[in-house]
Amino acid sequence: MFARQFRVKSNTAIKGSDRRKLKADVSAAFPSLTADELCELIPNKEELNVVKIYAHKGDAVTLYVLHKNPLFFELEKRLYPTVYVLWRHPALLPTFRTWPPVLEKLIGGADLMLPGVVAPSGGLPNVKRGDCCSVTLVNNRAPVAVGNAASSSEEMLSAGMKGRGVCVLHAYMDHLWAFGDKSGPPSFPDAEGEGQEANGEDYEVDDTQEEAERCEEEEEEQLSSEKVKDQPCCGSEALSLAVQEEQRADEEEEADQEDQKMPQETMDALLLQCFLHALKRKVKKAELPLLTSTFLRNHMFSCCPSGKQLDIKKSSYKKLSKFLQAMQKQHNLIRVKELTKGVESIVEVDWNNKELRYFKVVEETNGDAATAAAAQDGGEAEPPYHPPEITTLYSVSARLEPLFLDANKRKGTILQPAEVRHIVTEYVKKNELVDENNKNYVTVDPTLCDCLLEKSEYQEVQSLKWDDLFGRALGKMAECYEVVFPGHAPVRKKGHMEPIDVSVASRGSNKKVTLIKNLDAYGLDPAAVGAALQRRVQASSVLQPVPGSKDKVVVQIQGNQIHQVGRLLTDYYQIPRKYIQGLDKAPKSGKK
Repeated sequence: MFARQFRVKSNTAIKGSDRRKLKADVSAAFPSLTADELCELIPNKEELNVVKIYAHKGDAVTLYVLHKNPLFFELEKRLYPTVYVLWRHPALLPTFRTWPPVLEKLIGGADLMLPGVVAPSGGLPNVKRGDCCSVTLVNNRAPVAVGNAASSSEEMLSAGMKGRGVCVLHAYMDHLWAFGDKSGPPSFPDAEGEGQEANGEDYEVDDTQEEAERCEEEEEEQLSSEKVKDQPCCGSEALSLAVQEEQRADEEEEADQEDQKMPQETMDALLLQCFLHALKRKVKKAELPLLTSTFLRNHMFSCCPSGKQLDIKKSSYKKLSKFLQAMQKQHNLIRVKELTKGVESIVEVDWNNKELRYFKVVEETNGDAATAAAAQDGGEAEPPYHPPEITTLYSVSARLEPLFLDANKRKGTILQPAEVRHIVTEYVKKNELVDENNKNYVTVDPTLCDCLLEKSEYQEVQSLKWDDLFGRALGKMAECYEVVFPGHAPVRKKGHMEPIDVSVASRGSNKKVTLIKNLDAYGLDPAAVGAALQRRVQASSVLQPVPGSKDKVVVQIQGNQIHQVGRLLTDYYQIPRKYIQGLDKAPKSGKK
């Protein structure tokens, strides 16, 4: 896992509560540690850091570092000790021994194969599949690798000590070891292994045909035996078989790398296509200088063809900056400059470049565009979302009931705004309340006075404008609304339709996160919206439960993404802007 360089995401001092939790987790994972040994490993007063990293394959790993040495690493909610801890407590984990030449393979990222395991006289350690275990070398009990057992001890013996033994996660001299002080393993003599090491020193990896034939004969003799011997293979046989297994594993890895070349070439071509498409159709000269991150997020992603997904990490460039540098140096299409420290922008585009001028944009039909948007935003082509029809309604209140008696509308009757205006207008005409001198005004009679005026206005207000009259009538009624989802019966509810709330909050060290609430009221799946935003802005998103509610959740995404949230909700999901609250908090864009 750490055979290649990893990327550090954050490095912070551990909190007191997290330190206590770490102690409890270590004690539960490794019960053989005494209380004093646990306090020595995780002292109460000394500074302990929590380092969050991404391994080269994208796995999220948490390191716990003391005195610049990583003590434990957490992968998929499971703690593993590093070699620095195992050198202080070599008996902490079940141990498998192997020959020194195998260590080079383990450092390169290979797993420990069973032919290379040197079994002690007492037999293999008792492990189950997935148990955490360590690897040592003959004649030294200091562990040099940590991993998980690929199978149980019984399965290893029943398989004739063939196949994978330990899936190695971390080894001496890998990049996790190099993250510490790079000290070497101590010497813990192994009395049982002295004779075996002396025996093993007489044998080296021999590629001659004679040696290979002898190994094959010995292997056949071993397979013909019904009972597996407790003693280890001879040094020659163990080393040869181990090397054969490692070579086989290397060949499989090389084959996988060959298979990955084609997807990389395909992604490189897709990157170039989206890049040229964005320059030709999306970017305007007035937008320059344009942040490279904005160019990718707002322009390149939207140019991705139907049924495809743009992912720079799957290309040969791996990073946007390297891709843009190639476009600048090899194709002379753009000029990228660092206008602010650490922030790159596209400052110039060569619109006359032949490659850009002769590039033809493949037009998509509306159906293809919808499918592409679904694939780009939701990860797969889902049925198109249709927003609900929301109608504001009003219920006759007890105070306004006299005004609606002539229309046979009692308390609790639900009316549309147009119906309310019609009934009020008919009442005014029936009672001849239109002002003769100015038809824009309506004379207030006792019924209108009781229904629409406040007590302080009884003696002062003699007439009202039509708009004021309608506004007061609607204002005195109880508000409700009707929601109609496509293919479903209308649903009426009291009160007003709660808008989708978009806000920005701080999460430690002044980091910003965007929160989106009340999506389910509009028939939107929070998980689908979170996944769509994650692909648009290339930032992580999670679903958080709403306090005090069992079923409702909040979408949380890193950074101030209000602008992108607004575009997704209004352009893609077609939610009216009046039902989205907080879009005015989007960061203001300005030229630097």
